[in-house]
Amino acid sequence: MIAFHTDLDNTLIYSYKHDIGPQKRNVELYQGREISYITEETYHLLQLVKNEMLIVPTTTRTLEQYQRIDLGIGPFPYALVCNGGVLLVNGVPDEAWYQDSLHLVSDSREEMNLAMELLEREPRRKFELRYIEKLFIFTKCNDPETVVNDLKTSLDTKYVDVFSNGEKVYVVPQTLNKGTAVDRLREKLKPEFVIAAGDSTFDIPMLSTADRGLVPFGFTQKYEIPKTSGARKKIEEMTSKKIFSDALLEKVLKIKTESVAAGIIHTG
Repeated sequence: MIAFHTDLDNTLIYSYKHDIGPQKRNVELYQGREISYITEETYHLLQLVKNEMLIVPTTTRTLEQYQRIDLGIGPFPYALVCNGGVLLVNGVPDEAWYQDSLHLVSDSREEMNLAMELLEREPRRKFELRYIEKLFIFTKCNDPETVVNDLKTSLDTKYVDVFSNGEKVYVVPQTLNKGTAVDRLREKLKPEFVIAAGDSTFDIPMLSTADRGLVPFGFTQKYEIPKTSGARKKIEEMTSKKIFSDALLEKVLKIKTESVAAGIIHTG
């Protein structure tokens, strides 16, 4: 069995702010508005991929945000949300997995509480402060890069990391990442081969631990991944002029064919 761990936003789906051409279909509604789309080609390819391997959506989205998405190809047996801290089995949170996640992040609790205190009085914060499932912190700020740098100065980055994505600011335990989640699920399901796809800093750990990682063109330079690193040797940038989601799904199918031919994995 092949497990295909894929990020969602800007990997498979795109917000209304992105021009992905006229051939697209809505996959997310929020307050009655269409806010996310996939290309028709991605929709077609996803059906083919789902027939060939286990697709595991792997996202930093909360459970509520994930549940808004309907890719139109039926439910997924497994999904990882909250940056891997919550496992959904047939759409239902796995309580044992969640408790294990809380245990994994327990050493970072003191720093997470400090981050909450700092962000509560942060004057550049422009959005409510959320401590998602007691796993990671999320908010939005003006001048987010400076906020991130200030937080990194005040917090012990041995235990937590701080990211920005646009105006969004995250504080995340070092032990809560998509790579750890992929490894945990690999231990549970025992796939022969793991493919991962993503587009942001949150995806680097799972791209590094997978057998193959697929990313947009320019990814390794943007995130300064050394050419000599183990992660860099596994990661392949999509150089096609196609939309990233279309190119990566074509590549996923090609990897399956090549791996079977090489005897790396068995059919089925």
